[in-house]
Amino acid sequence: MELIKPNINIDFVGQRYKAFALSGLIILIGLIALFVRGGLNMGVDFAGGTLIQVKLTNPSSPDELRNALKDTISHATIQQVGTARDNEYLIRSDAIHEELQSLSTKIEDELNKAYSPGQQVLRVEMVGPKVGQDLRQKALYAIFYALLLIAIYISGRFEFKWTSSVIMGVVLLVGIYLLEAIGLNAVYLIGGGLLVTLLLCWVLKLPYALGALLSLVHDILITVGIFAIANKEFSLEVFAALLTLSGYSLNDTIIVYDRIRENRGKDRKLKFSDMVNAAINQTLSRTVLTSATVFFVILCLFLFGGSVIHDFSFAMLIGVVTGSYSSVFVASPILIFYEELTSRKRPKPATKKAAAASRSQSK
Repeated sequence: MELIKPNINIDFVGQRYKAFALSGLIILIGLIALFVRGGLNMGVDFAGGTLIQVKLTNPSSPDELRNALKDTISHATIQQVGTARDNEYLIRSDAIHEELQSLSTKIEDELNKAYSPGQQVLRVEMVGPKVGQDLRQKALYAIFYALLLIAIYISGRFEFKWTSSVIMGVVLLVGIYLLEAIGLNAVYLIGGGLLVTLLLCWVLKLPYALGALLSLVHDILITVGIFAIANKEFSLEVFAALLTLSGYSLNDTIIVYDRIRENRGKDRKLKFSDMVNAAINQTLSRTVLTSATVFFVILCLFLFGGSVIHDFSFAMLIGVVTGSYSSVFVASPILIFYEELTSRKRPKPATKKAAAASRSQSK
């Protein structure tokens, strides 16, 4: 099935600077939101504490619910989830309650007294602060290792430099392990490791890996930034969505990269930017069909899946859009940027002939 004709010729690469500006603006707004809010709204999984989800028979307000539970839960933040008619609320508290079953029964009794019989406690979860800290660190390491393995795979698949990429991966893994052993902060450690990975991709002449990595970092930053702007909870489910959308975005990028490599083998006289643009247009039908199919499935999950997977599906919706966008406007244009920079450093054939002629004349 072809939604778009294969001979279409939209000038995607001609809009790359506008796309870079748009991406930079969205990422900047997200970083500002992170700074203003003091970081992400971490869920209980990462921050530690107690999470309670209740379902009321009639509409209420967070203040009324907080007042009803003041004897059991102090300093709680309450947020309505789902639609207004669901009457479901998430209650978060920094306090640790070891007896979850007794806590659930006590909350249900207090709600029945404050409102009317029939109130429900849907779930009660507790995570200690130490466990939350460990989960945050493991999440950062998981993202970094995933990106590093992606860099190794892309450089081996498209540039046939398995040896260089494996050596790069081993050196980075050993370096991360040693720096972790001396107690370096995980955020700085992973951030530095990612920058070093990108630098090594440039030094070792791995443009395909560089483009894929930057597009994935672009997708993750935009998704995290939108969560910061919306002040939505960042939980383990959202982190799983980040890893999932990384794989989805990479799959779309590989399709475009594969066509670029095929076109390069057919006609080396064609200007590289035109070759990249042709590859994007040739794979556009597949990109649109795949993205639209996945998008509508996740949209149904977002609208009808309930509050449990609401944040997961929200992150996936953002990821599907940014993943398709970055494959066209980030990953592919980076190859053009790399090619233009490296071609300037190469001596032109005419210059070589002129230099040889001048040497022969001097002799």
